[in-house]
Parts: sequence; C-alpha cells; structure tokens
Amino acid sequence: MIVFDKLWITMKQKEVSSYRLRESCGIDSKTIRRLKANENIETKTLNKLCIALNCKLEDIAEFIDDM
Repeated sequence: MIVFDKLWITMKQKEVSSYRLRESCGIDSKTIRRLKANENIETKTLNKLCIALNCKLEDIAEFIDDM
C-alpha cells in the first residue's frame, strides 16, 4: 500500500498549505481528499506535487507492506 503521510510532513516543513496546492499547482480538492485517504493518485499528480514542493517522490509517498 502506498501512503502519503510524508506528504503532510514535507508540506509543513516547506510551509505549503493544501490551499496553495489547489490554487497555484492545479491540484483539486478531490485529489487532496484522495491523498488524505491514501487512495490511488495519478502519476501526473505525483509529478505536480514533487515540482510544487521541490522534492523527491520518497519525500511525499512511502510503500507499506500490508500483507
């Protein structure tokens, strides 16, 4: 399972709000909700997040083996 717990930590460290992601990065509120619920996200969204936060994928997402 992919979880986005690190996203919220990275956003806090970089002082980027959900509002800023929506307004300046083109990430809609449904996508923010999906991220909070650790639901499926398109790779283009991950790309937008990495660009907006100037970070690597491992700074926003993590694989957790749930088996």
